[in-house]
Amino acid sequence: MKMIYFECNAGAAGDMLLSALLELHPKPEDILAKLNQIGLPGVVVQRQTLVRCGISGTGVSVQINGCSEEQSGAGDRTGSSLSAIFDLLERSKLPQAVLEDAKGVYHLLAEAESAVHGVPVEQVHFHEVGMLDAVVDIVGVSLLLHELAPERIVVSPINVGSGQVRCTHGVLPVPAPAVLRLLEGVPIYSGELREECCTPTGAALLRYFADDFGALPLMRVEKVGYGMGKKNFPTANCVRAIFGEAAAEQETILELCCNLDDMTPEAVGFALETLLSAGALDVFTTPIGMKKSRPGVLLTCLCRPAQKEQMVRLLFCHTTTLGVRIRHCDRYMLERTETQRETPYGTVHLKRGSGWGVTRSKAEYEDLAKIARENHLSLQEVKRILDKETVRMEESWEPF
Repeated sequence: MKMIYFECNAGAAGDMLLSALLELHPKPEDILAKLNQIGLPGVVVQRQTLVRCGISGTGVSVQINGCSEEQSGAGDRTGSSLSAIFDLLERSKLPQAVLEDAKGVYHLLAEAESAVHGVPVEQVHFHEVGMLDAVVDIVGVSLLLHELAPERIVVSPINVGSGQVRCTHGVLPVPAPAVLRLLEGVPIYSGELREECCTPTGAALLRYFADDFGALPLMRVEKVGYGMGKKNFPTANCVRAIFGEAAAEQETILELCCNLDDMTPEAVGFALETLLSAGALDVFTTPIGMKKSRPGVLLTCLCRPAQKEQMVRLLFCHTTTLGVRIRHCDRYMLERTETQRETPYGTVHLKRGSGWGVTRSKAEYEDLAKIARENHLSLQEVKRILDKETVRMEESWEPF
């Protein structure tokens, strides 16, 4: 399973995340060309090589009408409403998936600002994060993640900095209130730097795209990108993006087995249902030949070690066995995810497994069966119709 790990030892800003992902992309100049062609008025995006604490990486600069972000000045930073930003995004030449992600990031920002300032989302006016340079960061990160297509994104605990920062509203504590709101439930810390290490844009991007937060998982590294911040700190001011293959998931489970030759099929079926309802990973039977030439069944219950006592009790309660055998097993698994897709026939849930160099998916049987029953179709006909619908939707997306 392809994974990106963001290491945020110096915090995170939108341009740092964008720069780190540019280093992971095989054709970064193509991405810059696309950002310069999406229709943001007066915007020119460029990249440069920066060195922080002896480490070479990438920085991104945005010029608006020939002026850099610093030259534009705080006085030129008029507010932008969420609807105005959405109108700007809608007019851009973005793939639909990228557009929806960019809008999703801005929704998180708007909700955080709304909570902090006590105003409805519709009345929120962005200042720093509402400028075109921030739009470039959000769109650029969304576009790069769309093209790199990681199956999982994990983020380290985030250094948010400390001290105070001056912004449009005045002097605020670091981390800024909107940053803390966005990072509720996320592991954060404040290092020795008395600087704003994590910006609202960076916090929103990480919160929106991250699947998990924590230490670096076991993975095989394929490429590393360094996104440099604009300031020089005593520690390397960068976001490090590590791209690679996540190690296959492995866990230990128990096999609880017993032989049965004096139970009715109804009673065996009830025992299976009871074990599954109690949380067993799987329960199944196998035909076997037993002593005195009696046909019987081998009942096998798979469970986690913490469920052992509960499952043994249920086996003795709901079967006629006099003994239960226990075997410890290691199992490897594909990473399992579930998504849903809207179709002309309603919502269809898709189960997906990936890892070990394979990816497979299938639609939820109950959803297909419901469509088949309601439309007087066979299951195969429903599958063919949905496959054609998927191709049609993909072909309707406007390419760059």
